[in-house]
Amino acid sequence: MASPLPPTPVGVRVRVPAKINLALKVGGRRPDGYHPLATVYHAVSLYDEVEAVWAEPDEFDVQVTGEGADQVPLDDSNLALRAARLLARTHGPYDSLGASLSIRKAIPVAAGLAGGSSNGAAALLACSVLWDLDVSPEALRELAAELGSDVPFALLGGTALGSGRGEEVVPALARGTYHWVLAFGHHGLSTPAVYGRFDELTPDAAAPEVPDDLMGALRSGDPALLGAALSNDLQDAALDLQPRLRQVLEAGLEYGAVGAVVSGSGPTCAFLAAGEAAAIDLAVALSADGVCREVRRVSGPVVGARVLA
Repeated sequence: MASPLPPTPVGVRVRVPAKINLALKVGGRRPDGYHPLATVYHAVSLYDEVEAVWAEPDEFDVQVTGEGADQVPLDDSNLALRAARLLARTHGPYDSLGASLSIRKAIPVAAGLAGGSSNGAAALLACSVLWDLDVSPEALRELAAELGSDVPFALLGGTALGSGRGEEVVPALARGTYHWVLAFGHHGLSTPAVYGRFDELTPDAAAPEVPDDLMGALRSGDPALLGAALSNDLQDAALDLQPRLRQVLEAGLEYGAVGAVVSGSGPTCAFLAAGEAAAIDLAVALSADGVCREVRRVSGPVVGARVLA
């Protein structure tokens, strides 16, 4: 089939947020290798941007700049590339579609913040608009679930309950805006390695359930209540693999955080502050202490992947 002329030479740029897990409850490994999860996702104002422009039919490539760009694969293991190919194969005339993707990263790699998953979600949205495909939000979420556990939430954003292996998401009832300080680790953590250590530490993991006190705290909008309810079943495994994270968590609490938790599989430590002024003070104190590679102040919840004008 001849290559169609693109409707516009201008690319489509999508901004997509990082996530933290307010609660991450993990069950034992399933026969398919995945773990059942009960989690509360929370999108925060740390963003990657993905731009898609037309390429020759069946030609797909990706370039990456910014935070940790040298750690991001550029082959077909890249989740954004996989997303573009999956979308073309499923919803378009595959042999006439192609895309060149550019990722500008601010979300660290292998940090427990779903940076790769967010890029996959952004590529799905960017290419669906670029190619002018008639794809419903629900159809995009179904494709996102095929790509990875955190990808559907990156499309949705906000605060949401996740189940299954994390790919089944529904909005959660939550009030208020929360102010966070993220402490980035000096070294990344492999998600499979963390889950493997979890299996060793917790051979009889129970069926996961989201804690009632966390959901009550979200409904109240009280940062102190939410901070006390933060939990992560993978935290002990992450601390076992990177013991220095314990020092980071202790420092954040000492400097006034009302809650602290390792985000996802780590190594990012997320600190909840009582308010914006407290978050500023906490960020300054952690930066001066030098216990982590970098500190970023963010807020949440924020919306999921969105096309930029």
